[in-house]
Order: sequence, then C-alpha cells, then structure tokens
Amino acid sequence: MKPLNIYPFSEEENKERIEEIKTIASTKEKDAHLLKQLYSFIDLTSLGGKDNRQSIGNLCLLALLLSNKVAAVCVYPVFTRFVKSLLKDSGIRTVAVAGAFPSGQSPFSIRLAEVEWTLQEGANEIDIVINRGKFLEGKTKEVFDEIKAIVDVAKEIPVKVILETGELESTRNIRKAGLLAMEAGAAFLKTSTGKITPAATPEAALVMCDTILEFYHSTGKKIGFKPAGGIQTPSQAILYYTLVEQVLGPEWLKPQLFRIGASHLVKALIESNI
Repeated sequence: MKPLNIYPFSEEENKERIEEIKTIASTKEKDAHLLKQLYSFIDLTSLGGKDNRQSIGNLCLLALLLSNKVAAVCVYPVFTRFVKSLLKDSGIRTVAVAGAFPSGQSPFSIRLAEVEWTLQEGANEIDIVINRGKFLEGKTKEVFDEIKAIVDVAKEIPVKVILETGELESTRNIRKAGLLAMEAGAAFLKTSTGKITPAATPEAALVMCDTILEFYHSTGKKIGFKPAGGIQTPSQAILYYTLVEQVLGPEWLKPQLFRIGASHLVKALIESNI
C-alpha cells in the first residue's frame, strides 16, 4: 500500500472542524432515539485493581437487565470465561484486554502468550495496546510485527489496537501509529486505555477517523473506531457519535465499526431515564 504520509489538515483547521462538530452534536442531545441507540455501541468496561467475581458478576447482571442492549462487556483476561458464561445466549460479546495492558511493556513472548490464553478462555474480541516506548524510539517495524503476530494468532477474532494517544506526543505520531496498526491487521483503532490523562479527546479522534477514512479509500477496508477513557456523559458520547458520522459517514454507525469504551456512561444514561 502506498504510504499515506501527509496529513491534509492543519491544527487550526481541525479546531474549526471540531467546533462545527460540537455545534451539530449539541442539537442531538435531546434526541431520545439516539440516546437509546448509544447503548448498542457501548463496551461496558471494568478494568480496576479491585475487580473480582462479585463485581464483574454485578457488571454482567447490569448488562443483562438493561432494556437497551450494550455491545459487549470488557474485562481483564482472568474474567473472560466467567463473563462469557454469564452472557451466554444474550448476544452481548465478551471483550478482554490482553498483551500487558495498559503499558505493553512486558517481553513480547509473554504478551503474546497472554493473548493466546485469553483466546482459549473464549474472548469474542481482544483489545491490545501498542508499546509506546518502542514506537517513540523509532522501532516501528517491531511494533508492526507485534501487532501482526497478535492478529495472526487471533485469526477471525477482532483485535482492537489501543494507540494511547495521550502518550504519542503529536498528530503525526497518532496518524503514523494508526496507519501502522491498520496495515498490521487491526479491526479497530482505539484511543486510550483510560489509565492516563488525557484519555480520549476529540482532537485525537478526529485525526484517527481521518486516517481510517483515507485507509478505506486506499484499500477498500473499513476499520472500526473506539473512543475510550473519560467518556462519562451522554453529551460526551454524542460528540464522538457525531464526529464519526461527520467524518466517516453513517455507514460506520453500527457496533461492527463503532464502539465506546465506558464504565460510567450506562449509569448516566439510566439516570437520564433513557
């Protein structure tokens, strides 16, 4: 594939685009149909050090009791089999982070082994994080090879690749990392682990979605997008929904191509009587 090296928008242009998207999003905040639709994009997530079978069981019970179905429940690998058993026949997918989440700093053989183990536990999807240290050091081929090895092991299981945009330092790096991940076989690009600040931002999301669109025009492959980290309110979720709608188009607005990683968003929707 011909490298897409030049990002076509300036920082000032992107600021203007984001303001336009925010204006459009603000008109949708009382759209009851859209608010209900948001559930279908949510990866209901718990990735805390205190997670245990009781708390994860309660998370799954919440997912099962909702009148509006979420897309998935996302957990650490050790809970994969348990979650899958609880969600059996519900249509809600089991997602697990793997590969030394959130740092990606373990030896790759260990990271790959964790992915393989998680797949054996029955995960429907895997979320992995790139090694930002290697990427920023210029070892992009190593990062590419690591992602590709995981994608190859996962086979038909979708792999979402977390860029951790808050640590990538520049628009150029976000774009470069996104292209690298897509070329290596990522099914989704995901903004963040939720473990650092900043996590998801409209600025990073815009660059990622622009890059996904150009990749699609170049290859014909539709890659999904998942903002995650700090998305707690319906208005925040609607902003990312609108950004995807405006940049990638309405055809991306389905769970196969758009997810929102969140732990508090469902509670906020419930409290809004949605």
